[in-house]
Amino acid sequence: MTDQKNLILAIVISVAILFGFNYFYERPRQQALEEYRQQQAALQAETAPAAVPGATVPGSTVPGSTVPGPAGDIPVPAPGAPAPTDAVPAAPRDRGAVLGDSQRVQVDTPRLHGSVNLRGGRIDDLTLANYHVTPDKSSPEVVLLSPVGTSQPYFAEFGWVPTADAAGQPLPGPTTDWQPVSQGSLTPDNPVVLRWDNGQGLVFEREIAIDRDYMFTVTQRVTNQSGQPVTLHPYGFVQRRGTPTTSGFFILHEGALGVFDGTLREFDYSDLKDSSQPATQTTTGGWFGFTDKYWLVTLVPDQASPVDVRVLHQDQGGQPLYQVDFRGQGLTVAPGATAASTHRLFAGAKIVRTLDAYESELGITRFSYAVDWGWFYFLTKPFFYGLDLLGQALGNFGIAILVFTVLLRLAFFPLANKQYKAFAKMKLLQPKMEELRKRHGDDRQKLSMATMELYKQEKVNPLSGCLPILLQIPVFFALYKVLFVTIEMRHAPFYGWITDLSAPDPTTVFNLFGLIPWSPPGFLMVGALPLMMGFTMWLQQKISPANPDPIQQRIFMVLPFLFTYMMAAFPAGLVIYWTWSNLLAIAQQWYIMRRMGMATKTAPKKA
Repeated sequence: MTDQKNLILAIVISVAILFGFNYFYERPRQQALEEYRQQQAALQAETAPAAVPGATVPGSTVPGSTVPGPAGDIPVPAPGAPAPTDAVPAAPRDRGAVLGDSQRVQVDTPRLHGSVNLRGGRIDDLTLANYHVTPDKSSPEVVLLSPVGTSQPYFAEFGWVPTADAAGQPLPGPTTDWQPVSQGSLTPDNPVVLRWDNGQGLVFEREIAIDRDYMFTVTQRVTNQSGQPVTLHPYGFVQRRGTPTTSGFFILHEGALGVFDGTLREFDYSDLKDSSQPATQTTTGGWFGFTDKYWLVTLVPDQASPVDVRVLHQDQGGQPLYQVDFRGQGLTVAPGATAASTHRLFAGAKIVRTLDAYESELGITRFSYAVDWGWFYFLTKPFFYGLDLLGQALGNFGIAILVFTVLLRLAFFPLANKQYKAFAKMKLLQPKMEELRKRHGDDRQKLSMATMELYKQEKVNPLSGCLPILLQIPVFFALYKVLFVTIEMRHAPFYGWITDLSAPDPTTVFNLFGLIPWSPPGFLMVGALPLMMGFTMWLQQKISPANPDPIQQRIFMVLPFLFTYMMAAFPAGLVIYWTWSNLLAIAQQWYIMRRMGMATKTAPKKA
């Protein structure tokens, strides 16, 4: 009996700690984060402050920097890098003005809008055509990449690093003015070709192509018209300046990441800040870049050639700079010859089926790992496919969650039956348990021995109802993970007031669900869905056998109210799942207990 109490108490305390952390710490922080994101979205649509110009090029040393490159680097200045005397603009600038400062080639695809900067040939201006800041389709598009001169520049660049035999040759860099060879915007049907002549016998071309989703293909060519052979290394980097605001939740990684020789590695921004040296690795195949909750910008080098990769942090002018870069193998270009190097850049939304398609079609190792599936990968990803399939078939992810819950209940039906039968037997023993408590009073040792003897006589195992509960915890966590990390649930509506299944219920009982013209503080945002969930939890307790320990009885009585407040901060889709699951459990439990109660009445009494 004591072991049972300890097990139940341990489960209750563990769950309370988990949800208590979310309610008392994570929920206020998430609300503050959402307010900050809304403010930033408004600023992105209008203004963006300035930042440090320049770039860190792999295989080179930034002026004023002591960060080394990968093994085998030649310490030469970054091609075209500005002098360290360049000042940081003091005042923020309008984003449109920053974009207007340079000549650009427009990007126009079904999924991306933006431009390529002819100064440096950078991909530094992208917005997501199918994703908006709020569920309102008239709200601004989500800004993914921004040029130097905005509050948090975030861009990608490709180029060449020289070896000793080409050390005197000017190479294209961040200040190079490229000339477009092709005409028109960059579209899936119209690649852009840029050209630059260094005036000393090397002619560079850069062809940028894009598909109908989010994959850029960058092919760099160099033609050697000088009289000497030159050897150049292709490079690419993704750089973001300023530490972005992250959700900060322990179940989700946001920061630098990549797959190196088939192994996923993750780098938090805080860890990069604390490291005095860049993380370096040589890999063949894979990908590496930066991930946000829903968005990804990552380099995808030639999957058949080894590259040297760095993940680093620097402090420039008081602003943190994060960079992921690679340097490819050297290409020797003989006089009169042309050499080419092709690499890719993914910049867009982490749509699971799109990532899967790239993984299979382009042979990108474990590209689907860009979505943080977590420890229960074997559950989380199949759950997503099931929900996604149902959502597409039914036209509503909320309905898909309801149907999926029924399917889960059917899968757990044998276990649940065993659990509820155990509960029913325990409930039938309550009168006898009360007699034992009256007989033995405060003698807990005799009460415990008598209770175990009663269980033995009635062939009841008090722990048999716990195993199904424990087995369902990973299922609950996996479904929570799906709703939390997959973009397919973002801004997915249900019915009525629920316009975003990935966000908490926006209503609150403390202003009578909007009838009172008052916006309560965040800790009072307890909507209709969490109240329904709390009620179903309370109702389920009422038809379950009471715990014989008065202290544990009081703990369990408080749980529905505690969970109501804690679940108010969880995604609405998860609360819908829990509420509906409770209702199905209540129906199943009531049926089993009613059947067992009828059987008890008709059974002959023991002599």
